[in-house]
Amino acid sequence: MADSTPDGVERRLPTDEARELLALTRDIARREIAPRAAEEEAAGRFPRELFTLLSRSGLLGLPYDPAYGRGGQPYEVYLQVLEELAAARLTVGLGVSVHSLSCHALARYGTEEQRAAHLPAMLGGGLLGAYCLSEPHAGSDAAALRTRAVRDGDGGDWVIDGTKAWITHGGIADFCTVMARTGGAGARGVTAFLVPGDAPGLSAAPPERKMGMKGSPTAQLHFDGVRVPDERRLGAEGQGFAIALDALDSGRLGIAACAVGLGQAALDEAVGYAKERRQFGRPIADFQGLRFLLADMATQVEAGRALYLEAARLRDEGRPFGRCAAMAKLFCTDAAMRITTDAVQVLGGYGYTADFPVERYLREAKMLQIVEGTNQIQRVVIARHLVGPESR
Repeated sequence: MADSTPDGVERRLPTDEARELLALTRDIARREIAPRAAEEEAAGRFPRELFTLLSRSGLLGLPYDPAYGRGGQPYEVYLQVLEELAAARLTVGLGVSVHSLSCHALARYGTEEQRAAHLPAMLGGGLLGAYCLSEPHAGSDAAALRTRAVRDGDGGDWVIDGTKAWITHGGIADFCTVMARTGGAGARGVTAFLVPGDAPGLSAAPPERKMGMKGSPTAQLHFDGVRVPDERRLGAEGQGFAIALDALDSGRLGIAACAVGLGQAALDEAVGYAKERRQFGRPIADFQGLRFLLADMATQVEAGRALYLEAARLRDEGRPFGRCAAMAKLFCTDAAMRITTDAVQVLGGYGYTADFPVERYLREAKMLQIVEGTNQIQRVVIARHLVGPESR
């Protein structure tokens, strides 16, 4: 069944519960998120209280087993919630996506005892997560990571040493899903761990000074003899890199949905301005050249939404979705960059000022082409699905 939202977006939602969730999300976005977005982004303020509200509202654990919180939603619903949040403020939408990514390893690869002990608080208890894979020298080549976990004694604690880089929520997260080397070089020597955010020996560098997303802290995390009991190891030893890649397939869909939300926000701003701004005695929306520009922007938003939802429905059906997820991340984030650039052009000189949100949208869109695998890496992933791995 298709439903029109107040901004005119047509959504196919599978259940009445899903429609209620989207209505709740739009209400929170309209009342609590959007009015504060510009001021708080300019000030570089992270809205932790909004994440507490989202947790209490059942919106931080949507795609996970309802036995551990108010979740149990298919990915096609969860991603449309993300889109609505990102349209109101990308810091919030991306933050929810990263939090969900941080829960993936435990939810899918943890033991029943581990899930029962930790997931309820992670999904609905007000906690916030960080996903720790990248390192200063290991970004696109994540399998080259050097952070090491070594057993202390016979089957006891692990001791983690190293540095993680570009960590969203770095320094403020309550828990971290950490990939560390426990064996030899390469992907098969990596293991996943669930590390408390306040573990002794874990510290954060000052947040990175970024072009956009200033309200979302991104920082290096330093592990200096951080002790983690073996019961916080997720999956088997040496399985960590496979766990990380599995999580990223789903995480890329989150980024795609956020990109569509940002594009929708830019389109809405451009359309509203074009109807009000008058030149040569009439609204600029009357001019064919500008109408064509808006039509192209709208087409890219709709195409991106259709692509990420197709990937989500494949995932929900238990079918392979990695190629489609990479395509969605690639297309939607490139589209967001084009749409936000065109939105600035529609507004002209005003679009280049901080008095209107489109200049912020443009800066934020650039980040989406980089995070969770650059768009060049997405092309590598897609090509491998098409023609196989490169010859060596």
